[in-house]
Amino acid sequence: MSKNIPTLGLQQHDFDHQGQTLTWLSHSHIKPPQQLQYLAKQEHLSADQALKLWRDKTATVWQGDYHQAKALLDAVKRRLHKPLKPADSTLETFHKWRLQQQQRSQVLSHLLVEVAAGWQLSLPRAPNIQAACQQAFGFDNEHTALLPLHALLGYIGAEQWHQRGIAISALDDAHIHVPFGVFSPLRGEYLDLLSNAALPQPCHSAWDIGTGSGVLAAILAKRGISDIIATDTNPVAIATAKANFTRLGVQAAIHVVERDLFPEGQADLIVCNPPWLPAKPSAMIETALYDPNSQMLRAFLDGAAAHLSVHGQAWLIMSNLAELIGLRDADDLNTWITAAGLRIVAKHNTAPKHAKAQDANDVLHAARSQEVTSLYCLMAAN
Repeated sequence: MSKNIPTLGLQQHDFDHQGQTLTWLSHSHIKPPQQLQYLAKQEHLSADQALKLWRDKTATVWQGDYHQAKALLDAVKRRLHKPLKPADSTLETFHKWRLQQQQRSQVLSHLLVEVAAGWQLSLPRAPNIQAACQQAFGFDNEHTALLPLHALLGYIGAEQWHQRGIAISALDDAHIHVPFGVFSPLRGEYLDLLSNAALPQPCHSAWDIGTGSGVLAAILAKRGISDIIATDTNPVAIATAKANFTRLGVQAAIHVVERDLFPEGQADLIVCNPPWLPAKPSAMIETALYDPNSQMLRAFLDGAAAHLSVHGQAWLIMSNLAELIGLRDADDLNTWITAAGLRIVAKHNTAPKHAKAQDANDVLHAARSQEVTSLYCLMAAN
């Protein structure tokens, strides 16, 4: 039996193993394995043998040493690492790259570990995974679950990042803490744009649409705006934003609501940092990166003018990477802005500082090296 759990972005599939029901769980849109093969503690499986099995859709359920399982996974990763030859166009290269990443994830997801009730992993030398899994899934498993080790390592890493937090220069290096399933504000250049742009005058109220970690709303509060509404549809993001606001001491200025896009009424400033690339996400975490058919972007633009005060502005944070790749036509954004009854009153640009923009070996380097991140300051046209 396979099913999706939309509220958690999960897939679930039940296996019957020796009369016991084992539930396979995944946050990605990968397919569950067709068969399970248990590997006894002392059995050896080479990377080449594993790769053949996994490509044949037979998953290995690991019962031996945890670190040896990680070593096997790394060995298979190396065999799957093949330089991608650029296609005739950047758009074709992008689609080939995404397909390669999805196929790689599908294969790697075939190394499984059994996790007992309460997220207990009993493999030799295994870490305590309870906090990482509770954060990733939002519940305690009551029955034995099968987790791809590749995904589990991601949950562990996310929980460690959550504990450490991310220093935000626009917040005087205060930390934002982000759990699995919420977009991390690692690209500081767009935060600096928001921090430095001139506010509309007067500016007593602001909305942060799709708040995520809450970082944009927190910056606006630090800039002195005392009446802020932050919206999101993801319950994990809402809880995350509230916790960050309390940590930063700005909770009195910000009201968080579960809402798709706009609350009722009008505001002096409405900010939004929608996903930048119009493509279909292949995992829950990718929903912050990919916006199919630019749906959120266009909905924000189409609704903004009606929610602005007379002197109000809508601030849109966008990259031109979609245009450079060929996912969106060069004139589309300006056309949509005009059609929504908005006009551009200012535009602030900056170059990305992340490592991929400087990596000449990246298959999309030609596009990434030209990327510009912009803050569009918009007002109603009439």
